[in-house]
Amino acid sequence: MREDTRTRIQEIALKLFNEQGYEATSLREIAEELGVTKAALYYHFKTKDDIVGSLVDLRVAEIEDLLEWARSQPKTPEMRRELVERYATALAHTRYVEIARFLERNQTALRDHPKLVKMRETMVQLTKEMSEPGTPLGTRLSRSLALFALHAGKWLAQEEDAPEDEVNKACMEVALRLLEP
Repeated sequence: MREDTRTRIQEIALKLFNEQGYEATSLREIAEELGVTKAALYYHFKTKDDIVGSLVDLRVAEIEDLLEWARSQPKTPEMRRELVERYATALAHTRYVEIARFLERNQTALRDHPKLVKMRETMVQLTKEMSEPGTPLGTRLSRSLALFALHAGKWLAQEEDAPEDEVNKACMEVALRLLEP
């Protein structure tokens, strides 16, 4: 039950952060939207920063799971392809899209947030696992960009009038081309 309440708080906070902005949203507003007292909200999260940290922790955990898997694999074209496919699957979740939208819209307020620094560091580690030591810089960069192409496609697709499955397919095609330059 406690996890359900935490998840609901995260969902409502994320919705309000996206609608109003992080800085313009108060804990009081989150509590009112949930239909609970601020004291009940404080039981789960003391600050908005704690809510943000919990959202980023979810994303970091997904990346760390993928990183652990990648570290256990030989650095082959098949491994890189599977890594990109697994990463794309994680990005397909609605929750990811909402978190990414929130982070993108609130970059200034959250730029130095310690949890976001950890997320960036974990992504760098993941991209390093895509190549063997001594791989030329251009190849390493191309492989890293394969993951970021999946992100970019989500944002660019907002401007397109294309079905999500078509956008995901196009993103994957581009990402796979970047894997083995």
